[in-house]
Amino acid sequence: NTVLGSVLSVASEPAAPMAIDEANRRMVLERAPAPVLASLRWPGRPALPAGNAAWTFIVRHSYGDFAVFVGEEGSPPRPFEVWVNGAEQPRGLGALAKSLSMDLRTNDAAWLRLKLDALATVAEEHAFEMPFPPLGEPRRFPGMVAAMGAVIRWRCEQLGALGEGAAAGPTPVIDALFSRDEPRTGTAGTLAWAVDIDNPASGEAFTLTLKEVTLPVPGGGSATRPCAVGFSGNYPRALDGLARVLSLDMRVVDPAWIGMKLRKLLNYAEPLGQFMAFVPGERRQQMWPSTVAYLARLIIHRYAMLGVLDEEGRPLAPMGVLAQPAERGAAQPLAGKRCPECGNATLIHKDGCEFCTSCGYVGQCG
Repeated sequence: NTVLGSVLSVASEPAAPMAIDEANRRMVLERAPAPVLASLRWPGRPALPAGNAAWTFIVRHSYGDFAVFVGEEGSPPRPFEVWVNGAEQPRGLGALAKSLSMDLRTNDAAWLRLKLDALATVAEEHAFEMPFPPLGEPRRFPGMVAAMGAVIRWRCEQLGALGEGAAAGPTPVIDALFSRDEPRTGTAGTLAWAVDIDNPASGEAFTLTLKEVTLPVPGGGSATRPCAVGFSGNYPRALDGLARVLSLDMRVVDPAWIGMKLRKLLNYAEPLGQFMAFVPGERRQQMWPSTVAYLARLIIHRYAMLGVLDEEGRPLAPMGVLAQPAERGAAQPLAGKRCPECGNATLIHKDGCEFCTSCGYVGQCG
């Protein structure tokens, strides 16, 4: 009856939110950019059969000197790569140069200026003074990373690669950032992912930390993305410069960009820096060529855990903002007799004559 029914009924109450959601929450960005498709070009190194010219500068430090090479191409010359050479170069500085080389090839002067600005304030254990071009006047730097960044900036300004105003040109990478500055937390903080790295060969033991943020995705919903990386512990301070440039790369909306940057570091090797460590996500160990290569693999693994990249560093759902280069099929060599001209076993019969597919030598006919 109605009385009994009203006695037995229980009014439904909305479920209270779990306290853990408030205690363990990530930063949330309300909007994400929608850059033009294929607006970012693949910044691979150009093929230069005749070689290229390079500008060289010696960075002098009381703890060791090293050379900075800025490769140039074209007429007028444009910078397209950076190399660091020298037995006394700080560990990890070569990886930073490798990452900056890809930024030099983006045709985005504002993006390059942003990267060099980030390096200008990287502080290390020992500040020093160095003769600075063009007149050799002494200039004080907080560390070798800042000095290298200033030298690269000076050379790029000399070549007009940091055009401003009307000469600035397009900014495809800047337009693809979901946050130009590192997202800052409130007093409630945010979630982060941390992993320990131990390289007994070099005596390094430190923690890699990824700050993460929640982004809206096309079609509704949200996705978690790392937005900054940092290190704490015993590690080469030059890696702070690498952390700053990778943090900017992480904030490009298309994950194919950071995936490309990390894959380029997987084969980065250092003298006497290889060590044995566990493969992320697997119960086996392998040799890693350097600490930088291992931390790049760990970051890729975190992206894979979040469903953004696969374990090889390629996006699971490509956005199409980064234009992938067309893969060229490798030419299959034709086996033949030994060529008397070049020595390769590629001498075959073609149109009734002996022809070398390697050097073009033409032998007996008939």
